[in-house]
Amino acid sequence: MSKVETPESYYRRTLTLSSNDVTRDDRPKTFTLYDREWDLLDEVFAPIYRPSTNVSLDFLDLLEPGRFKWDSMLEMGSGTGLICVTAALAGCGRVVGADINPHAVENTRLNAARHDVGDRVRAVHSDLFAGLGEDERFDVIFWNSNFIWAPEDHEFESPHEHAFLDPGYEAHRRFLEEAPHWTTESGSVLLFFSSTKGDLPGLQRLAVETGRHLNVVRRETIQDGTDMPESEYLLIEVTEAR
Repeated sequence: MSKVETPESYYRRTLTLSSNDVTRDDRPKTFTLYDREWDLLDEVFAPIYRPSTNVSLDFLDLLEPGRFKWDSMLEMGSGTGLICVTAALAGCGRVVGADINPHAVENTRLNAARHDVGDRVRAVHSDLFAGLGEDERFDVIFWNSNFIWAPEDHEFESPHEHAFLDPGYEAHRRFLEEAPHWTTESGSVLLFFSSTKGDLPGLQRLAVETGRHLNVVRRETIQDGTDMPESEYLLIEVTEAR
């Protein structure tokens, strides 16, 4: 693109994209991805329209059999449950999918049942960690975050917008503060973020303010489609600053 995009311009663009994704006439009730069929409920982020879920699966080593290494996992913002279910199918013994969108919670449950991993995948309606049991800990916490900055006074018009927008980056602040307290002793906190569409300098400032260190462990640049420019995605490990 010829002009430099700003957080404000991505915010405006995303409002339109979110609305279009849930109202388009060809939005299916089920979709096929990686040779599996998945349920898709209304008001839930559709992986078939955006490539970020594919990159997430790659970053988590879920696209090659035998490479996923964790025994327990918390996915923040589980959406359809595609990542949760794929992790369970890859051998993860305990998976929790948390989402602030109640439609996404039900969608995760449906797809866990569809693929016979309901005994290993639990869907929780939760605003970040608020819906978890106090004693729960995980080998890995993964969040493909709502990295599009939004003004602090943004009012959500649909549950679907939660998949994209974070007013004032308040959710990111809370995630950085709280996530390390929910891992096992050797556990990892992994944040999926776009340096192109997200406010990376803002995230780095939050890390300093919350006493966290951000280490980029994977990165990939892809074409987002006809409605978005080429974008860089990062897998960031969050640790306590020394």
